Amino acid sequence: MTTGPQDGLVAQWWATAVSRIEPGVIELREHPVQDLIGRTTFVETIWLLLRGELPRPEQARLLEAALVAGVDHGPQAPSIAAARMAATCGVGLNSAVATGVNMLGDVHGGAGQQCVELLTEITQQHAQGGEFELAAAEVVDRWRSRSRYLPGFGHRFHPRDPRRDPLLALVDRAVADGLVEGAHLRAARAVESYLNRGREGKKPVPMNIDGATAVIYAELGFAAPLARGLFVLSRSVGILAHAWEETGQGRRNKSPMPPSMVPVHLAVPTRGA
Repeated sequence: MTTGPQDGLVAQWWATAVSRIEPGVIELREHPVQDLIGRTTFVETIWLLLRGELPRPEQARLLEAALVAGVDHGPQAPSIAAARMAATCGVGLNSAVATGVNMLGDVHGGAGQQCVELLTEITQQHAQGGEFELAAAEVVDRWRSRSRYLPGFGHRFHPRDPRRDPLLALVDRAVADGLVEGAHLRAARAVESYLNRGREGKKPVPMNIDGATAVIYAELGFAAPLARGLFVLSRSVGILAHAWEETGQGRRNKSPMPPSMVPVHLAVPTRGA
């Protein structure tokens, strides 16, 4: 059998360094899959595929902590509620999960990526010679001039996100051990301090899960868009669990609210009024 230039073009069409798949061969980043099975954790494999090399055990544990922290936030999260509704509509478990995942956008699910971008902007400004506190104040003010929402800080549900402290404690330990540099952690704390300056007696604005995991992803060297991708991987676990639970409850065509509740009817204003 001979090959020609056209065959080479086809072979290059989906050229990839992520994997090599040939008859009898499955390699992930040049690691035979049979050497990974039973020896490499799922989190280590995520790192391998995204970064091209296996992580150090300490890096894998820090990444795993961030992934565990974000798995679920109950039906209050639109992605979870949407997956549960879809599961009652006969679309199948895979479609129910896809429905939830597809709800993760800039507003719900994108704050981690945005917070990495915020913290990176602060660290870059600091690297040019400014103090962290001043850099944080200037960058936050710029961001707030565009939107009143600051990604990674404050929470509509929790007065203080219970996931914040354990995650930041792990980053503190990683900095002390020399695993990560700590610049993004310092930037995040500078932002938190700036946001709460002069708020005595008012509701505090602490870092939330998106901010804490953004610190971890950034400290581990993941690009900002991957912070969103990693959150999607994490939250997919909760979406799957909720969709699966809903399939066992026997309800069909479940709506966003109980049948006894009827949406308020809004009168259409008269045109020209």
